[in-house]
This record gives sequence, C-alpha cells and structure tokens, in this order.
Amino acid sequence: MKVSLIQMNTQDDLDRNIETAISMVEKVVEKEGPDLVVLPEYFAYLADGPQNMHGSGEVFPDGPIYKALSNLATRLNITLHAGSIVEREGNQHFNTSLVFGPGGEELARYRKIHLFDVDTPNGISYRESDSVARGTEVVTYKVGERTVGCAICYDIRFPELFRALRDKGADVIVLPAAFTLMTGKDHWELLARARAAETQTYFVAVGQTGTHAEGKKACWGHSMVVDPWGHLIAQCSDGVGAASATLDFDYSAKVRANVPVASHHVL
Repeated sequence: MKVSLIQMNTQDDLDRNIETAISMVEKVVEKEGPDLVVLPEYFAYLADGPQNMHGSGEVFPDGPIYKALSNLATRLNITLHAGSIVEREGNQHFNTSLVFGPGGEELARYRKIHLFDVDTPNGISYRESDSVARGTEVVTYKVGERTVGCAICYDIRFPELFRALRDKGADVIVLPAAFTLMTGKDHWELLARARAAETQTYFVAVGQTGTHAEGKKACWGHSMVVDPWGHLIAQCSDGVGAASATLDFDYSAKVRANVPVASHHVL
C-alpha cells in the first residue's frame, strides 16, 4: 500500500480551504499514485470559537463538503481519508473523519473520542468540548485486504484506544491532527513512535502547520509515517506540503513474529 499525507495551513475561508485540499490531493495523486490519501484534522475550516466552527458544519451525506470528497475519491480512484470536518446531527456537533473508497462510497465515519480541553503554560486555552461532542465508537475500514484504524489528534495520548484498534486487526492506524506547537515540539514524534511500536502497526500522523485564529494559535505540522518498529520512514518538511511512503506488510509480519506482544497481554 502506498500512502500520501497532505499537510495544510487551514484558515477561516471554507471555500478556499476546500479548493486547496482538492488541488493538493490531485497533485499528489498525479505525482505519487497512492492508494490512500490522508488530509489533516479540520482541513475544511479552522478558526476560534464554537460559533465559527458550528457554522462550518454539515449534515451527512447531504452537505457539499461530503459530496465533493466523495466525487474526488471517485474521480481519482483512491481511498480518501478526509482528515476531519464538523458533522452536525440534530443539536449536536462532532469532529468527524470521513473515509471514501475509490467508488465514492463511504467506508468509515469516526467521531473523535478524546476532546482537547487544555490550558497551556503560555495562557492559551483550548476547549474543544465547547464546539463538539465526543464520539464513542472504535472504527476501522478496509483498503484492499488491509485494515486501517481511525483516530484524531488528542486521541494519540490514550494508548487504550490504539490497543483496541490493534485488537480489531488494524495493520495501519491513521491520525489526522491539528497538534499545537507548544506540545507538538516535545510530544508529537514521541507519541507517534510509541503508538506505532506498541501496536506494531504503520502509524500515519497528518498535521496542520503554521498559525490560525488570526495568528493567535499555531500548529506543529511535521506529518509523518512511522513503521511498526517505531522508525520514521517519511515526513513532511516545515510548511504546507506532502509526503508519501510505501507500507511493507511483510515487514509488519516479521516484527510481530519476532516480538509477539499481542499474544502476551494478561490484562
């Protein structure tokens, strides 16, 4: 399987963000020919405050973003893991990953379980629970014969979710994110490598980069692919861009055979 990562600097212009995402996916597909393309968290709209974020939300499958993503996957004959957007259901909103197959069909819908409610040392507060409700389901989907697990951003700090994904047969775990600059510089790579090594899966972590919310908040970027031994095999440079990697599942099998941690759990 070949996977391509799209690293964006999403702002508060919904139409422009969608145009940028589509253009970047088209270019990476033309250049790399991937099977799976991954966008970052909140790729369609990223701003400050619940009212702004709710305004970008839509009801699935009737919304224009949903339809544009489905059409894009069909036209390019790819599996598209569409980072996350705001899903509206009744009076609730969710931070939701959508995955579309090469026929445009919805393969998966994952609502972020762990919400980022944090006060940083430099005085900036994040209250994701003010904007969205938490999901409850552990979600996987198939790309060919391979199982892909879903997670989003702050989920990375909760290893029990990733064990659950491994126990559901995940060969690859995909985590779109808008990881903060403050925490990202110390923990992004550390946590991604840990989740890959402990689950013995390929870990695909795709982030936002640069500032948003009128420059008040910043994301770390450094999107990466980590192999089942915990080594980086691809990474985006600073700034907007893309990176690709080919995943070798014979290597995954070797790692799992040499250190069979999945069969050693006693709790």
